[in-house]
Amino acid sequence: MSVKGRIVQINPVVRTNTSTGRIMQEIGSLAEINGWLNWCAYSKGRDGERECVTESIAVGDRWSVAAHGVLTRLFDRHGLGSAGATRKFVKRLKEINPDIIHIHNIHGYFLNYPLLFEYLRESDVKVVWTVHDCWLYTGHCYYYSAAGCDKWQAGCGDCPQRGAFPRSLFVDRSHRNFSDKKSAFMSIPRDRMVIVPVSEWMREEMSKSFFRDSRFEVIHNGIDTSVFHPCEGLVMHRRLGVGADKKIILGLASIWSKEKGLDDFIKLSRLIGPDEVIVLVGVDDKTAGQLPDTIRSIRRTENIEMLAQLYSEATAFVNPTWQDNYPTVNLEAISCGTPVVTYNTGGSIESVTDVTGKVVEQGDVAGLLAAVREIESLGADCFRQPCRDYALANFRKEDRYRDYLRLYENLLK
Repeated sequence: MSVKGRIVQINPVVRTNTSTGRIMQEIGSLAEINGWLNWCAYSKGRDGERECVTESIAVGDRWSVAAHGVLTRLFDRHGLGSAGATRKFVKRLKEINPDIIHIHNIHGYFLNYPLLFEYLRESDVKVVWTVHDCWLYTGHCYYYSAAGCDKWQAGCGDCPQRGAFPRSLFVDRSHRNFSDKKSAFMSIPRDRMVIVPVSEWMREEMSKSFFRDSRFEVIHNGIDTSVFHPCEGLVMHRRLGVGADKKIILGLASIWSKEKGLDDFIKLSRLIGPDEVIVLVGVDDKTAGQLPDTIRSIRRTENIEMLAQLYSEATAFVNPTWQDNYPTVNLEAISCGTPVVTYNTGGSIESVTDVTGKVVEQGDVAGLLAAVREIESLGADCFRQPCRDYALANFRKEDRYRDYLRLYENLLK
């Protein structure tokens, strides 16, 4: 098989237990099967030395990451450190001479974006940029919905989230950061860069940003539907010490916070009946100690199969998120035959249809319970097969990764 082209993907982490690291590796693996050469570039200082299914490039070290972190904390200059590490990376890129650079995330204390985009501008490489969050078009934050901020539409400044990731302790440089990003990111000719939001919501938001005239192609995230499938039995009911007649209202987050709906779940726990129980996954010890007795918490499931079992046993998966792009937890629940109840937030609603769940306005905790009760009254059989069918038609990760391969091929025509 002749080589179709050379791809370098960029993301701060390559580990497959992270969503973006897994996506990068799985796209790379499928690309190589289909005749491409692929390299995965990642932060050695963030992720250490990691195995990868394709060739990899470890960028920087823990000292460059630490120095970048200091620059961010003291001077709000995230993305402007790591100059030495980035120059070495650019040298390696010139040796590889890629046809396509596929950016996932470049924030994460490991790259200097002006230096990277100087190389991209001066070469003839094509650029695919998957947009997993909002950092690339704001002056500081990676999400702004919960803060109710729209300053990114006009230029940022006086940032209300200076203390949020990437945290700055003293300086608000958000207006200058906005200008620097716009100058660097808009320097690539439109015919050489395609922006790939993972949700229609993100595409709509970016149409109000300095990316408004860019080329867009929405490619949703996908999941492994062979792992996330309806499971039989009450295994998790028994493990949790929950009676077989109890209806599980399930929530999941990697880090629980107000933005992920933790406060909303606590409010919801005061409203549920004796035949209902809330189970939250991803709860650390500190948070667990603050939860009422009406909420059962799990630090993490032992494996993905156990998570699929828990999704399957839940009456509903509730996602009261206040800021999100296209949460894969919704897809996983639906693929296991369990309907989703979510706030009308960002791209969280894009996987929810009449047959896969309910949408409730932000902050309407009573509405969450009403939606769950409606699902309970209709019964699991009303949702299980329609949810599964919808997932197989729309959520298969293999289909989404092939969308990327088609995009690569079209860019090189």
